[in-house]
Amino acid sequence: MIETARLVLRKPLLSDASSLFEFLGAPEAMQFTHTDASLKDCRQRIAVHERRRRRDGYAPWTVILKSTGRAIGWGGLYDDPFDSGWGVEPGYYFHPGAWGHGYGSEFVSAALAEADHTLKLAKVGAFARPENRVSRRLLEKAGFELIRFVPEIERFFFERQRPTALTSPAPPIAS
Repeated sequence: MIETARLVLRKPLLSDASSLFEFLGAPEAMQFTHTDASLKDCRQRIAVHERRRRRDGYAPWTVILKSTGRAIGWGGLYDDPFDSGWGVEPGYYFHPGAWGHGYGSEFVSAALAEADHTLKLAKVGAFARPENRVSRRLLEKAGFELIRFVPEIERFFFERQRPTALTSPAPPIAS
């Protein structure tokens, strides 16, 4: 479990599926990515990612708003089990009622801290559709650089290297 100023990020439970399906199954909320067609599909998505957590040591979390205890999002670091081969990326999906409050930036910051300090990943990638300006701006603000457009998936690919201060050995201590 990870806590930020306003959020709790924890492993999803199958009992979260109904709350998560409110937005993971809503075309408006998921307009730039995959929409779950049914509650069963949402449960399947959770289960597939949890199997990957056991294998990889990371997977999406349920995002809980501390002030209400309500699930407002789902996402985290993962190598997409439905389209693998692109490497580790942060995915983030929020209920439309949570949009515009800075939760995405807070979430991505926590996910990158996990990538840098716990998982010690050398780099993290991310994708955003050209028309998803909010996500593109969030990624750039978090330190991701636009690498290229990937026509076969109609998305921009971004990448963020682990900060050099975290990858370099500590300087020698002067005596």
